[in-house]
Order: sequence, then C-alpha cells, then structure tokens
Amino acid sequence: MSRILITGSAEGLGRAAAETLQAEGHDVIVHARNRSRAAVLDPLAERGAAVVIGDFAERDDVLRIAEELGDEPLDAVIHNAGVWSGRAVMPVNVIAPYLLTALLTRPRRLVYLSSGSHYSGSAAAMKGTDWRGRTAGSYSDSKLFITALAAAVDRLRPGVVGNAVDPGWVPTRMGGPGAPDDLEQGHRTQEWLAVSDDAEALTTGGYWYHKARRDPHESVHDQDFQDRLVEALAAETGIRI
Repeated sequence: MSRILITGSAEGLGRAAAETLQAEGHDVIVHARNRSRAAVLDPLAERGAAVVIGDFAERDDVLRIAEELGDEPLDAVIHNAGVWSGRAVMPVNVIAPYLLTALLTRPRRLVYLSSGSHYSGSAAAMKGTDWRGRTAGSYSDSKLFITALAAAVDRLRPGVVGNAVDPGWVPTRMGGPGAPDDLEQGHRTQEWLAVSDDAEALTTGGYWYHKARRDPHESVHDQDFQDRLVEALAAETGIRI
C-alpha cells in the first residue's frame, strides 16, 4: 500500500485517480480548493481518505497544506490541480507544484500533469512571467514549465522518480463535454506512474501519453533551461528544492 497525495481531486481526472487508487487499497490524501468543494469528497473520506483544503492560487494556502502534511512521508504525489485560463494559471499550474515539490517530505515518485499544449509554450517567455498572477498567464507556457520541472527532478532529487503526463483532451469540466479523448485512459497513466512496479513506470524524466513515452518540447530536456527555471522559481518563492 502506498500513501499518495492527489491535488485537485474534487472532480475530473484527480477524482477518478483518487477513487481508483483507494479502491486498489492505497492510502489517499485528497485535496479541494475550499470547504464547499470538499463536501463532494465525503464518500472518499468515509472510506478512510484524508482531506486537505486550500486554494492553490493563494501561496499561503499551499504553504499551510505542506505544513499540515508535516513530516509523515508520502510515497507519491500526483500534481493534478490546474486551471485553463486567467490570473491563477501560473500560481496554480507552476508555483503550487514547485512549492510542494520543495517542501513535502521526500515522496519517492512525483507525477506532474502536463498537456499537449506545452508544445506551444515558449521557453523565452519565462523571463517576463508574472508568477504571482497579477495578470492572466499562458496555459501553454505553464505546461512547458511544469514539464521541464518534472524532467529536472532526477537531478534535483536523486533517487526520486519524476514524470510528466499528458492525459489527453478528455471530457472533464476543463476539457468540455465534446473532448475526443478517453476519460478512462486520461487518468490511468498517472496512477500507473504513482504505484506500479513495472520497469517502465520506474523510469524518470519522461513525458507520457496513455502509458507511451513521447518526445516533449525541445526545451524540456535542456538543462540550462531547467536550471534557469528552477532558479527563477526559487528566487520568486524564497524556497529552494
């Protein structure tokens, strides 16, 4: 049995992953943005899931959650929480998973939700990025940044398995009812990377789509870009991995 934190698990892919992993006997910690949304997690909580609450657009909430989870070790974190547009894009899609990566007691596996949109992201855009969300952020850029962070985990945290997953364009609230991809396939890869002992699932630095490894944006495995990104995030937050 593994102990797994799944962020953004009130609905969609995060909820599906939490339900599947709990049904398989794993100890899951689920997350919702506020108490109202957390109410939908009651069925999981009744079956033993722990619940953490906090708005990832608010940096103090992310820090509080990291403190609440304390020193109890996690086996895996699925960084699922994300937003499509608006001022919360960079705080939720990049800053929150960066802070949790830096602060949580060394999970053995880290899974970051990417997107095919990351191919449209710009490495050059990092220089002028508004990490605090005073202005609307670029979803594509945010997914490029988090995919690069996932690829950097191997160097930042030796012995930790870090991967990024493109779940596909699936019919969640974010994807919309007309999304063409398979919702079931959309959450299986992150579950597999979080708990499987398959040799492929234990590799690190990958960009995955439906359990198949793909080549990401050319900047993702550029170590200079990775280093500049991590340095920018450390300077912005005051916290280093």
